[in-house]
Amino acid sequence: MLSVERWPELTEPLIVVALSGWVDAGGAGAGAMAALSEQLEGARVFGSIDVTEMADLQQTRPVARWDGSDRVIDWPRITFECGRISGGREGAGRDVVLARGPEPSLRWPTITSAVVDAARRLGVRQAVTLGGIPALVSHRKAVVIAASATQRSLAQELVPLRPDYAGPTGLQTVMLRALGDSGIPGSGLWAQVPQYVSGSPSPPAIRALLGRLVEVYHLDLDLRALDDRSQAYLRRVEAGLAARPDVKSVVDQIDERQEGSTGDLVAEIEQFLRSQNGGDEP
Repeated sequence: MLSVERWPELTEPLIVVALSGWVDAGGAGAGAMAALSEQLEGARVFGSIDVTEMADLQQTRPVARWDGSDRVIDWPRITFECGRISGGREGAGRDVVLARGPEPSLRWPTITSAVVDAARRLGVRQAVTLGGIPALVSHRKAVVIAASATQRSLAQELVPLRPDYAGPTGLQTVMLRALGDSGIPGSGLWAQVPQYVSGSPSPPAIRALLGRLVEVYHLDLDLRALDDRSQAYLRRVEAGLAARPDVKSVVDQIDERQEGSTGDLVAEIEQFLRSQNGGDEP
């Protein structure tokens, strides 16, 4: 299932997984992966899983683009990219594998087995999944990263942990569990994104995810550009709220943890903020 051009030679790499689909509020996982890819030294896409036959193409559509004068259709796939993250002043850095793409609709056990087999062949020593979850929180507060872990010893380093959850889950959580069962310890990092802006890319959520990744896995990442984008984002959200005092009052209540009946207006807030930004990133 996993098509590999040439297996890379890596030293005890970290594998990072983010699959878009069921939940990635604020594009936190996808945005963090894009930022990681930009900072990989010697980055190379070495393999992929074609999920065309396993995806609902009305939900996960192929993408059309131009390659010179040729019209090209890119079908959905999970890609595997490797490279090295610098260690900065404290070390030589470490090898990293990025697995990202759309969450398919079918054959999850088969895909999971392929990822676990690839991780073991690559000598992966640690795993982490990234994503965002919508929450009744304020954009004025620091983004909280809730975590889960495959081992108790690792969980102790990842406070705050996600509360016990039983219910539907996503493929990357299934993968994390399977990696842990195979002897590769891992964690799931989830940015809590304000529900009223969860449908648009959130630079603060992306920044918070990467910041936690730096702390836990000792990567040397340059996050200054995301700092600037986050500040600009927050200014735009506040400017949008200033034009709607009624909506702003609800956000103020969320900000003060006075939930009351705020849930009834969350959809209205989100729709308003999107209209202020033409559907683009706020």
